[in-house]
Amino acid sequence: MLPTNRGRPQQRPPPRSWSFSEMVDFSDPKRRPRHLSKLVMAALLTAMCVLMLTQPPCHRRPAPSVFSIHQPGVTHVLVTGGAGYIGSHAALRLLKDSFRVTIVDNLSRGNIGAIKVLQNLFPEPGRLQFIQADLGDPKAVNRIFAENAFDAVMHFAAVAYVGESTLEPLRYYHNITANTLVVLEAMATHNVKTLIYSSTCATYGEPEKMPITEETPQFPINPYGKAKKMAEDIILDFSKSKKADMAVMILRYFNVIGSDPEGRLGEAPRPELREHGRISGACFDAALGIIPGLKVKGTDYETPDGTCVRDYIDVTDLVDAHVKALNKAERGRVGIYNVGTGKGRSVKEFVEACKKATGVDIKVDYFPRRPGDYAEVYSDPAKINRELNWTAQHTDLHESLRVAWTWQKAHRSGYEPPQAMIL
Repeated sequence: MLPTNRGRPQQRPPPRSWSFSEMVDFSDPKRRPRHLSKLVMAALLTAMCVLMLTQPPCHRRPAPSVFSIHQPGVTHVLVTGGAGYIGSHAALRLLKDSFRVTIVDNLSRGNIGAIKVLQNLFPEPGRLQFIQADLGDPKAVNRIFAENAFDAVMHFAAVAYVGESTLEPLRYYHNITANTLVVLEAMATHNVKTLIYSSTCATYGEPEKMPITEETPQFPINPYGKAKKMAEDIILDFSKSKKADMAVMILRYFNVIGSDPEGRLGEAPRPELREHGRISGACFDAALGIIPGLKVKGTDYETPDGTCVRDYIDVTDLVDAHVKALNKAERGRVGIYNVGTGKGRSVKEFVEACKKATGVDIKVDYFPRRPGDYAEVYSDPAKINRELNWTAQHTDLHESLRVAWTWQKAHRSGYEPPQAMIL
C-alpha cells in the first residue's frame, strides 16, 4: 500500500523569475503567428528609423531662390528679349543701376553671346538670371511668373523688321500682338503691376505733318506697325479696367543706332536677316567687305534729297529713357512717350556719316522703294523732356556710328561662339 500524505500540507514551489522568452508560449500554434508578426514589424520599424537617421538629407526641399522672393529695396525686372540688341543694352543699364534682372529670350533673334557678356560682368548671386523660353508658350510663361517675384516687366521681345513684316504678316501678328497678350495675362494672374512697353514710331504710319507728337493719329501702313498698335490697344484697354491698377509706360521710339560706349555690347543680327536689318548694320557690313556695297531703297520720296528721312536715336539714350520711365511709373497711370532727338536725317546724310566713321568709301547702289516704308518720320520729344526729364545726349550721328563701328571691327562675326554652359 502506497504511503499517503493527507495529514501534511503540500508545499508550493518557490516563486520563479520569468524571462521574456519564457513569457511567449511557442508551444501554442494559435498564438505563434501573431507574436511573430509583431516581432517582425518592430524589427522593420527599427531598421527604417536607423536608415533614415544615418542617411544625408538629400531629399530636403532646397532653399528658395532669391529671384523668387520680393526683397525690400531691390526691384526685380523681367526683361523680355534681353538677348537682343536693345534688350541687352537695357539689361546692362539696369544691372549697373543695381536692379535685379531676369532675361527671358527664345534666342530666335537674340544672341547667347550677349547673355554671357552680362553674366561675366555681373556674376554675383541674385543679380542676373537667363531663362530660354518662348513667350508664345502660355504655360511656360505662367510658370516663369509663378517661380519668380517680378516687380516690373520691360517688354522688348519682338520681331522688328518692316520689310520682313510685309512678307510674313501672320508671324508678326503672332509674335508681337499675341505674345504681348500672353505676357499681360501672366502679369494679371501673378499681380505684377508695372509694364514698360517697347513700341515704335511705325504705329503712326505716314503723318500729314511733322514733327510727330503723342497726339498724332496712328494709322500704321505695314504689319509691323499694325501689330505694335494692336498690342498697345490691348495694354491700354486692360489698364482701364478697375482690377488692373497698373503702372504702364509705352515708349514709341524711332530708328536706333549706336552701341555701348565701353564696347561690351553691340548689334549682331543673324546673317539671314541682314537684308531686312537696320541701315547701320548694312553700312558696317559693306565697310567690312561682308557685302559688296550698300543698297539704298528709294530715291523718289518727297524729301530734300529724295531719300527717306528718319530720327536716329542712340541706344544709350534709349535705354536711359526706359529706366527713367520705370522710375517714374505710377499705379493707375498710363504714360505714352515718343523717344527721339527731334531732328530728321536723310539716308544719304546717314551714308556719308557712316563713310566718315568707318574710313571706308562704301559703294552705294540705289533701288526702288521698299514695301511699307514711309517718306519722313521724326519726333517731337517735348513731352518726355517735360514729364520724365529725359533729353537725348548722344545726338552726334558720326560719333554714334564711330562707337558702333569700334565694336563691329572687334566682332566681325558678331558675338564669339559661346562655350557650353548650363543656364
